[in-house]
Amino acid sequence: MNIDRKKAAILLTTVAVAAILSGIALNAYATNNGEQSSNCCSGWINNGMMQGMMSGTCECPPGGLRGGLRGRGCNGFIEVSEEFKENVINIAKNDSDVQDLLDDGYNITGVRPIIKAVVEGDGSVVTKVTSAIVMLKKDATARASVWVDLEEARVTKIVILTRTVIEK
Repeated sequence: MNIDRKKAAILLTTVAVAAILSGIALNAYATNNGEQSSNCCSGWINNGMMQGMMSGTCECPPGGLRGGLRGRGCNGFIEVSEEFKENVINIAKNDSDVQDLLDDGYNITGVRPIIKAVVEGDGSVVTKVTSAIVMLKKDATARASVWVDLEEARVTKIVILTRTVIEK
């Protein structure tokens, strides 16, 4: 079998690019551990949501992250009001499964809004928060993420991550 150099170079380049992109995706996934972060640019990368935005102010490094992954950028500050956080937390606390987690020793560590931007037919952009994620933490071994649908005022999903440390 004879493959010319041009085809071999294209194949090798394609494999290298795929390996690099896989590494970036795995790194972004692996570093999304539920920790609070004040850097909203890291949030754009983690799961494509604004997960770096916790309570308070979201800062970007000088120059921001223009473009970023999936064409998203990070420019400026977004503040989450206490009223918004209280509303989301109250919806979450009304769920029996969330209440069980709180009774089990989990504490609320933050509220992360999920912001949706829609381009209307006339070209205007409407931005609104349709849901939020309430972050819970228990010791250093367990974290939970509670997805809250604000339009329906209900919890739609709970993800629990636990770590087991085995010392030898």
